[in-house]
Amino acid sequence: MEEIKLQYKYLSDCHIHSDCSRDAEDPVTMMCEAGERQGLYAVTVTDHCECNVYQEEQYDRSVRQSYFEAKKAAAVFQSRMRVYAGVELGQPVQNLRAAEDILAACDFDFVLGSLHNLAGMEDFYFLDYVQEEVPALLSRYFDEILEMVRWNGFDSLAHLTYPYRYIVGDKGLHAEPYPDFQEKIDEILSLLAQNQKALELNTSGLRQNLGQTLPPLKVLKRFRQLGGTYVTIGSDAHRWVDIASGLNEGMSLLSQAGFDQFTIYIGREPLLLPIQ
Repeated sequence: MEEIKLQYKYLSDCHIHSDCSRDAEDPVTMMCEAGERQGLYAVTVTDHCECNVYQEEQYDRSVRQSYFEAKKAAAVFQSRMRVYAGVELGQPVQNLRAAEDILAACDFDFVLGSLHNLAGMEDFYFLDYVQEEVPALLSRYFDEILEMVRWNGFDSLAHLTYPYRYIVGDKGLHAEPYPDFQEKIDEILSLLAQNQKALELNTSGLRQNLGQTLPPLKVLKRFRQLGGTYVTIGSDAHRWVDIASGLNEGMSLLSQAGFDQFTIYIGREPLLLPIQ
């Protein structure tokens, strides 16, 4: 594991996955040990809960296990690093009953709202892309994101511009959040700000072919201009070696976007920490 020299006092990773997510392999304890070695102030375990296949793929069980493991780790690491129990709630408006069930079952510290696939379709990771079809696909994506933001049952909107990881980063096709979808994105950001919700800066794209954060700096700046107060930051690590990856760069981008604080959540309440 390459050691990351921390440049910020309160550096925290608020988006990590353990082996309670089917696309990750390392247990919560190993993820937390990696965070402690990096000197993190806090980590939040946010394993997947894909609401559209909630019972079919047994997320109703795996997320409860993740919650238990995170709470156990919080006790183990309490004198060394803060550990919080969260969840990445995927496609909640595609199955609101599932979202309501898991939120009632677990007393989460933090809830990420995310969209990995459009209704009736596979994850963007698995789709084949044709340049001519990209605008319509992204238009649907931003419409579904807006529907989720109107639902308002989460704390931070995860990896806005997620499809660009594959459309641009992996396939090399052309697509720009601004100006192509500025009206839709502005509506999303304005509603987040109005609802006092956070926007996540996801650093995973920095270590992938995309080469930029999700969302990019332009979107972060626009969120600030539209009145956004809360921003969270996370590596989206699915293995222990990626804990804290890109966080220093991400914090620098937040400063460039006009933020002097970032946010972690405890008991679903925002705690603002200085970017210093």
